[in-house]
Amino acid sequence: MPPPAPTAVEPAKLGDAHPLSVTLFALTLASGLIDAVSYLGLGHVFTANMTGNVVVIGFALAGAPGFSISGSLVSLAAFLVGAIGAGRLAVWASARAREPWVRAALLTETALQAAATVVAFAAHSQHLLLIGLLALAMGLRNGTVRKLGIPDMTTTVLTLTITGLGADSTLAGGRNPRIRRRVIAIALMVVGATVGAAFVLHGRLAWALLVSTVNLAAAAVGYREPKPSAA
Repeated sequence: MPPPAPTAVEPAKLGDAHPLSVTLFALTLASGLIDAVSYLGLGHVFTANMTGNVVVIGFALAGAPGFSISGSLVSLAAFLVGAIGAGRLAVWASARAREPWVRAALLTETALQAAATVVAFAAHSQHLLLIGLLALAMGLRNGTVRKLGIPDMTTTVLTLTITGLGADSTLAGGRNPRIRRRVIAIALMVVGATVGAAFVLHGRLAWALLVSTVNLAAAAVGYREPKPSAA
């Protein structure tokens, strides 16, 4: 994992109000929206949640109707390529500050989602192309977030977040660490999925992608690391 800049807060110590945490919250919202679009509008395929795709392939192999092996395989392959790109970007960023690294990843993801939005408006029937572009963007995102290593801020998968919410609770003998962060992440995913589903169910898939793209662009432009305090 590339080391943070000398003035950057260590990932494990980032507060929920830190600009990077706020940015990752925005990405969590977008993830719910994107998976709603892909699952409901692109043939029961996930582009952010790869565990879902592995399970979907199993359903399809068993003969369950309505599930696409080809779509899930395209998503898995594109996601993997995006994750490899994230790793290469992290190597490039290893001697640089955190801010330009994160912004480069955000801008690249925004460009990929913008391309998917254009395709959706121009030719909604191009499902595999849309799946590939969105999964490529999400692979880049997941790889970058993994390299950042911020606890409970994966932005796409909530299994460990929900597990921690229970296993670290006072009922389990724990102290509820990062409970606010975990609850916010879960809530934002639900909101994003609800908004995405509403767009798709009303025949506005392309508009859902546009909303997600604008959200990403705003996150990329707005993200700024705090200035170091004067000694």
